[in-house]
Amino acid sequence: MTLDATIARVTDRIRTRSEGLRGEYLARIREAAEAGPARAHLTCGNQAHAYAAMGDDKDSLAEGRAPNIGIVTAYNDMLSAHQPYETYPQLIKAALREIGATAQVAGGVPAMCDGVTQGQPGMELSLFSRDVIALATGVALSHNTFDAALYMGVCDKIVPGLIMAAATFGHIPAIFIPAGPMTSGLPNDEKARVRQQFASGEVGRDELMKAEMASYHGPGTCTFYGTANTNQMLMEFMGLHLPGSSFVNPNTPLREALTVAGAKRAAEITALGNDYRPASEILDEKAFVNGLVGLMATGGSTNHILHLPAMARAAGIILDLEDFDEVSSVVPLLAKVYPNGLADVNHFHAAGGLQFMIRHLLKSGLLHEDAKTVAGDGLSRYTQDAKLTEDGLVWVEGPEDSLNDKILRKPANPFQKTGGLKQLNGNLGRGVIKVSAVAPERHVIEAPVRVFKEQHEVKDAFKRGEFTSDTIVVVRFQGPKANGMPELHSLTPTLSVLQDRGLKVALVTDGRMSGASGKVPAAIHVSPEAANGGPLAKLQDGDIVRLDATTGELTCLSEGFETRIPVEPDLRANQFGIGRELFAAFRTHVGPSTSGASVVL
Repeated sequence: MTLDATIARVTDRIRTRSEGLRGEYLARIREAAEAGPARAHLTCGNQAHAYAAMGDDKDSLAEGRAPNIGIVTAYNDMLSAHQPYETYPQLIKAALREIGATAQVAGGVPAMCDGVTQGQPGMELSLFSRDVIALATGVALSHNTFDAALYMGVCDKIVPGLIMAAATFGHIPAIFIPAGPMTSGLPNDEKARVRQQFASGEVGRDELMKAEMASYHGPGTCTFYGTANTNQMLMEFMGLHLPGSSFVNPNTPLREALTVAGAKRAAEITALGNDYRPASEILDEKAFVNGLVGLMATGGSTNHILHLPAMARAAGIILDLEDFDEVSSVVPLLAKVYPNGLADVNHFHAAGGLQFMIRHLLKSGLLHEDAKTVAGDGLSRYTQDAKLTEDGLVWVEGPEDSLNDKILRKPANPFQKTGGLKQLNGNLGRGVIKVSAVAPERHVIEAPVRVFKEQHEVKDAFKRGEFTSDTIVVVRFQGPKANGMPELHSLTPTLSVLQDRGLKVALVTDGRMSGASGKVPAAIHVSPEAANGGPLAKLQDGDIVRLDATTGELTCLSEGFETRIPVEPDLRANQFGIGRELFAAFRTHVGPSTSGASVVL
């Protein structure tokens, strides 16, 4: 199938825009690769320190002839998605010994749970944790003793931070090892219903706790299609997982077999063998465009509008909001997974999952087939699903037809003709809106605004019964420079209640929403942010704002708006407590959300 003209044009535009930066990056990576296997340049004393605790693997490591694989792990047992990683290092080491290779845990990276910090002060560290993860991975790999790296991470900021580091160490191969989603528990729509009942005072905390515990109930990722599971999708679309590995449940024989296969594949693609596949060659323009296509086709998390530009920049590639917007305009929405539908990721996987989707996007010319992946050349390898048979792990062709067309469809009969992501522009700045779960009659909202500085102020106003007519809720001073750009997902139940009462409501913010947010229209990531003198700082209660997801307009219509002096906030309360004082330098030096809100790039 001929590549779609829009996909080709976006790819060429990214390549042209990135030419200088990408050229400099590749030159650095080639220089590192040409220096040869890292251990050859270490002194005997350097190596003795590195191998001192390695027991029976010492001799193999000292000889330096077999691959040594570095493991970077985000294991902790507070994130359900990362708890399964506890046993992976020993499993990987044993598997690699079978083929004469070795592995070492190079280091651990922090991995915070946005579900725990949602609506709490700790959420103000969440986005910055991505750059900390990249830095921590850099420290782990700086020992320069590894021929490839296995990256073990799943959730929101962890995978993007690991990708930023994998690109920086682009001369060595990188394979990402997933842990899979938890088994299905309380349906996500039922959980959301109880949350709304609690927000409106219909049920108490005991009923809310019961519902939450029944939803988040075991090892693995949360089963809704939020940022964590969008990460897993991206790793297949971008060729960094083994095919079919993203949504296999933890603690199953197939999950273990895929982990073993990933470890052995990492040993096969080092510079010591005949199939060298450095991360720099996989993380190219085509891979990132394929990732954008996957994001739109699945209705993925808006957090990746921040993460993908940061990930790409680490590989010398510059993405812009216009790329997201234009790809969205030609890629149909093929999946209905909560919050865009009732199904969870287990249902999605059972219906045909990523293999079905990649197959039909390739047939439609919406993906670059000629991509390089960790599994081999060509994205068509990812139309194959992993199965465990009596003969071991095999890959078989995924389904041609959807096994449930209420969850997964072909491009000829999509849920929506576009990916549902729209760039916004106007006198309030640049931002984005995701409308894949928003009813069409709510795509245009024109109403007076109520301006707030903190999300708890919105909830307090709701409890006082102050929202009685159509309202656009503006929560400003929530950008990266102000307070680290926390998610405002805890507002979703409140705004949903107002919407269900028949009001037209929307959110406008320089902060961000969770990948689990959906049915309330939300203009997010508005830039320049209010703390940097952005236009949101000029808004006053009662101003009329038009949010139009059809035309991409975000405009204040009130007379005299343009000449107002921006409000300067008192942000001292966001600078201390729960570790926030340690991140003052991050808030000072962070870049704008339009380029990824990164500190280190």
